[in-house]
Amino acid sequence: MKATGIVRRIDDLGRVVIPKEIRRTMRIREGDPLEIYTDREGEVIFKKYSPIGELAQFAAQYAETLAKTCGLSVVICDRDAVIACAGIPKREYTDRKLSAEAEKIIENRQFYSASEGTGDPVFLTDGGSLTIRCLMPIITEGDLTGCVASVTDPDGEAKTIAPELESKLIQTAAGFLGKQLES
Repeated sequence: MKATGIVRRIDDLGRVVIPKEIRRTMRIREGDPLEIYTDREGEVIFKKYSPIGELAQFAAQYAETLAKTCGLSVVICDRDAVIACAGIPKREYTDRKLSAEAEKIIENRQFYSASEGTGDPVFLTDGGSLTIRCLMPIITEGDLTGCVASVTDPDGEAKTIAPELESKLIQTAAGFLGKQLES
């Protein structure tokens, strides 16, 4: 654990303000859920809560199935980082932070397809080599919880799957995972 040197007092309602600098560097947004941990030494730790992280094993199996049956490179992310992937090196990409461009696409809450875009390719992670082919946000009970995306193969190989089918598979995966989080 790293000390910040910042001290805050608890107000009469039991609230503590997390400084803007820390919220920005930790990518904590207004409305983000935080999980609270305590230990025997009296430490209180706030950790960003990822609802989709609870389904990490299930999400990994879903991504693996899409990769094996359709030949897609698939990533499943929460709002900040990759939580599961298949068709790409897992060790290299799991837990990597999303790029600012990818976060903006997710925040739009709409399906994104690179073939429909006219701009430069959008990289999935900061400093990464994977570009997003198509992406669908995962929305659970009206809340944005993450996304499912197909990405370029690290070797840059072209996929043989029809773009319409790829789009529908990614949208279906996002819808299914969203429903799983609701139950």
